[in-house]
Amino acid sequence: MSTKPKHAKLLDNGAAQGASADTAQNTATGSTQGTAPSAAANTSQNAAVSNSPFSRTQAEGYHKRRKRVFRKQMVVRSLLGVLAAVFVAAVVGAGIWYASVQAQLNNSQVITAELRQTLQEPSAPSDPYYMLLLGTDGRPGETEYRADSIILARVDPIHKRVTMLSIPRDTRVLWKGSYMKINAVHYYDGANGMVQAVNELCGVHIAHYAEVNFDGLAGITDALGGVTVNVEQYMRDTENFSDVVELYPGVQKLNGAQALFFTRVRYAFADSDYTRMRHQRTFIKAMIAQILNTGDPVAIANTVNSTASMVITDLSVSDIISLGTQMIGMNTDKDIYTAYVPSEGTEIDGQSYVIADKDALAKMMKVIDAGDDPSSLNGQTDAEANAEAAEKSSEESSESSNSSSRQ
Repeated sequence: MSTKPKHAKLLDNGAAQGASADTAQNTATGSTQGTAPSAAANTSQNAAVSNSPFSRTQAEGYHKRRKRVFRKQMVVRSLLGVLAAVFVAAVVGAGIWYASVQAQLNNSQVITAELRQTLQEPSAPSDPYYMLLLGTDGRPGETEYRADSIILARVDPIHKRVTMLSIPRDTRVLWKGSYMKINAVHYYDGANGMVQAVNELCGVHIAHYAEVNFDGLAGITDALGGVTVNVEQYMRDTENFSDVVELYPGVQKLNGAQALFFTRVRYAFADSDYTRMRHQRTFIKAMIAQILNTGDPVAIANTVNSTASMVITDLSVSDIISLGTQMIGMNTDKDIYTAYVPSEGTEIDGQSYVIADKDALAKMMKVIDAGDDPSSLNGQTDAEANAEAAEKSSEESSESSNSSSRQ
């Protein structure tokens, strides 16, 4: 039995209860204080995990972004691949086209190594130069043929000016110890022989050469869609032509067959080859004007492409396109001069020839070399001769009409 007084027991019980209460309160406080910090830490930790690039959410977004970037890269790469393929194809195609056209223009049977050695480039690229233009009666595959029309052209790209000097095909020349017509030189020694013969006759150094045969002239004309020419007089020849045998006066667009008749017919005229040479100069002048009047280098390139199989020249594709582009803007009415070698016809040992007046020709060549108009040194200019022929043709037509009406 306890011997403590009753009031002492009550004090001990109160103290014990107080201690229990303090312990409980401390326990509760500690529990509350410990729980709150733990929840905040967990929330922060979860947020950090969610924002981490290695979290599930972030990983899914990352993969989606990567897929979008990859798809864009694939599209760009595909487009670049297509563009590269198109570019390569274009370059290869252009190269093949260039080589093909170049091979046709530079026919090795005509443009020989000997010819290239004879041709002399001007001292400077911008200097005027001479070019020999031939119309031949050759056929594909033939190596021996004659020159039917012969024109020495002086080309001045800087001043956009061209002078055309016709050389009569029957001009008598001394070639390798024998006298012959100059057009026969081509039969014996080809283009190289013709260049040398004209160099000697005119006292020049020819830089470039071009020739076209009869079929080629017709083909070029058709490729251009026809060439508009002022036919100054009525002409007819049924003995030497079968396709087109006549042309009536007037401005008209000639097709290939008509152009061939216009530039070749000669027996219908009193002065024969001289009128024919004038028609050839008239036609070439009209053709040049038609090509240049487009003012489009692409159109010039297309013309080269469509006519390459009909022309033989030492010039390259780029040379021709460059020359054509340089000449755009040329006044073809005023800056294409035309003339013919001062000469007269005669007969020697039963053979008809044309004898060049060497002194008059030397004087004319000085004018041509200076870049001036030589036409006044002929008896008539082409314009004067055309006007006279037109007037005569008109009078003959009127007389024919009057005669028919009287009958």
